[in-house]
Amino acid sequence: MRRGTATLPLHGGKAPAWLMSRMIKLAREIVVIIVSDFGAAEVLNRLSDPFWFQSFGCLLGFDWHSSGVTTTVCAAVKQGISGIEADLGLFAAGGKGARSRRTPDEIAARGAELSVDPARLVYLSRLTAKVDNNALQDGYQLYIHNFFFTPDGRWAVVQQGMNGSTATARRYHWLSDTITDMTVDPHTAVCDNRRLGTVMNLTDHDADRARTLVTELSHRRPERTRADIEKIKTLALPSRHEVTAADIDPGRIEKILLSTYERCPTDFEELLSLSGVGPKTIRALALIGEVIYGAPASFSDPARFSFAHGGKDGHPYPVDRENYDRSIDTLRHAASSARIGIIEKREAIKRLDAFYRRFSHDTTTP
Repeated sequence: MRRGTATLPLHGGKAPAWLMSRMIKLAREIVVIIVSDFGAAEVLNRLSDPFWFQSFGCLLGFDWHSSGVTTTVCAAVKQGISGIEADLGLFAAGGKGARSRRTPDEIAARGAELSVDPARLVYLSRLTAKVDNNALQDGYQLYIHNFFFTPDGRWAVVQQGMNGSTATARRYHWLSDTITDMTVDPHTAVCDNRRLGTVMNLTDHDADRARTLVTELSHRRPERTRADIEKIKTLALPSRHEVTAADIDPGRIEKILLSTYERCPTDFEELLSLSGVGPKTIRALALIGEVIYGAPASFSDPARFSFAHGGKDGHPYPVDRENYDRSIDTLRHAASSARIGIIEKREAIKRLDAFYRRFSHDTTTP
């Protein structure tokens, strides 16, 4: 996992139409060039890199330090490649709020263009959200989910959670090529402006025993687990826990555990994927596992962690529309050159690089 920090304060408002239309055009040309040079899988690789992603947002002209960069960059890519997805071999699904809930349908709609079962990709999309909401309980509720994928089944996820009490957001990056276990250190990065001291992190590699025990507890008869919860209510719990017995309703948990008992999940991933198993169920089982059976969960927070055209809020300077449009035209020419041969294509990229070098030295641009 990459390590560093990224402050993502929540900003109100949205990108103005004149800027968003340009972001879409510029994102389209950049993606076309990357696919032409390196293949569609490289786009997934770059979107999963938080440093490249943030730089991409700056290049497109959005607020560099805003939580909104996640929404706008992903939307710009999705809308930018609309209509040419099959030619690129790159698809995008999801978005913010209600759009995120349409992700499964958008993936399924591409079934005829894929060489893999779209149901598997739908499952993985849902599982990444379950992991970041339920297995990693850090106080951030997901409200953005973007799923990018190729016909051969490679994928990347960029999703974001909000903490209303601190007015901050946390972004989660995933890449299929780097994952060996969907529930053990699966992220390429988790970006936030701070590390929290008391998160329940069952994705930590050190929480292997806790994951195993949580799964085993879900197989037990619910009345036994409820009895354990009642016992915990009489115990003095460690102050480092953000989860206490008072957070757990034995009656409600028992109903969910009856379902897990009947379906008997084989491992922690399958338990997470079951309908109805949410954060409270996982917290209850993890608490029982630690207090009664001595299998501690991890409480280690996984968060670690230049403008080209200005920013929509005027920092460090307002977006220069003329130069922005010139960049789009230059990139479009470079993308067109990609279709006529490698030598011409390289020359186009060199011209683009020279333009940016000249522009980046001009710090007096209004």
